[in-house]
Amino acid sequence: MTTMRYLQFLACSLWVCLLPVGTRAQSYTSWFNGDTSDVVTTPQQGVLLAGGGTDNDDAMRWMLHRASGGDVVIIRASGSNGYNDYLYSELGETVNSVQTIRFDGATAAQDAYVIQQIRNAKALFLAGGDQYDYYLYWKDTPVEDAINYLINEKHAVVGGTSAGMAVLSEAYYTPSGSGIMSPQALANPYHPSMNILGHGDFIINPLLANVITDTHYEQRSRKGRHVAFMARIANASGQRMYGIACNETVAVGIDEQGIAHVFGDAANDHAFFLQSSCRDTFLPEVLQPNQPLTWSIDSTAVWVCKIPGTAAGNHTFDLNDWETQTGGSWEYWSAHNGTLLIREAPGSNCLGNINAVEDFLIGKPIKVYPNPVRDFLRIENHSGSPIEALWLSDCFGRTLRNWEGIEQQLDLTDLHPGHYRLSYILKGNLYGQHVLKF
Repeated sequence: MTTMRYLQFLACSLWVCLLPVGTRAQSYTSWFNGDTSDVVTTPQQGVLLAGGGTDNDDAMRWMLHRASGGDVVIIRASGSNGYNDYLYSELGETVNSVQTIRFDGATAAQDAYVIQQIRNAKALFLAGGDQYDYYLYWKDTPVEDAINYLINEKHAVVGGTSAGMAVLSEAYYTPSGSGIMSPQALANPYHPSMNILGHGDFIINPLLANVITDTHYEQRSRKGRHVAFMARIANASGQRMYGIACNETVAVGIDEQGIAHVFGDAANDHAFFLQSSCRDTFLPEVLQPNQPLTWSIDSTAVWVCKIPGTAAGNHTFDLNDWETQTGGSWEYWSAHNGTLLIREAPGSNCLGNINAVEDFLIGKPIKVYPNPVRDFLRIENHSGSPIEALWLSDCFGRTLRNWEGIEQQLDLTDLHPGHYRLSYILKGNLYGQHVLKF
């Protein structure tokens, strides 16, 4: 918010405050622990992204520590004051105060007291709930301006869990109804439940540029829909897209240097860092309303680092290069005619993986002939299992044809002479074979 715009807002709010009490109703509920005076401290910049479920104590301590003993504010649109005692007195980190402000309606986003409390915060936390409420109540309001002020001018620590995490990235998904499931999103990336998929017009954090987050990740099988989100936004913006996702009870704390620390305790406590293919051609091959998504790029469409959490948060991922990491493993995710394929990546360098991928794809559990081929390519499957997916791509990894996998011959007569790759999935494994058309 510009200085002039903020002064105009304060002047308008002061006029409202002078109205008789009977003419207006408070549109928020507030709970307060600690000192009501605004203490002056210097917070440490950071972002805390929590995947929902039970809060991770170590991650919340990390956030409180970065408040440097200052004031902590929680904002939400439902629920109560469950965070007040927890953050103020139960985690062993000293802070001046903890205040929860529940927005009971959209007009609270125009309240001078609410805005001032947010701007005074040294740590701001967005609780879980319904991210559509946050979109409806906060977008294009003084609350949006106050959050962006904390991030980009005051350099305070800002965090969120579940719905709160969902709106903290530069790209966001805020459905007006029930959230979409992965099979629906892959079958139709323009499904009506994906009606609000925004980018770059709400909360702006340089640490999360071109990132879209997702939560409750493996518990609610959200990998497929996350890929569909990235495909949609990459296609609309023409930019490589990135993703950060957390399982429940997992949190990612990103420090001022852009290093993400993964907090977790259990065996399935993982965070996921996704990025579009690093090839020059990275956009989806098939992305149309009412058509299944195909985003293959030779089955390297999305490069993913899966990192287990630790109590100390000492498994890390560097958001400066999106490659340097500790404790994680790499995977390739891709979508083929609405089916998500996940497989191990052969290396830990995106560009360096491409030649390894060429070798990884080659295998011949089915017979393909004649090769070279002039017109019809014949398929013989003696494996005893059905082919789950079958597609042909060009030398740039762009998918040209999709088949159901039951065909015994493929008509290639209208293709130009050149090198192609026939890929197929059999028993959940990916195979491929080079085909020469003459």
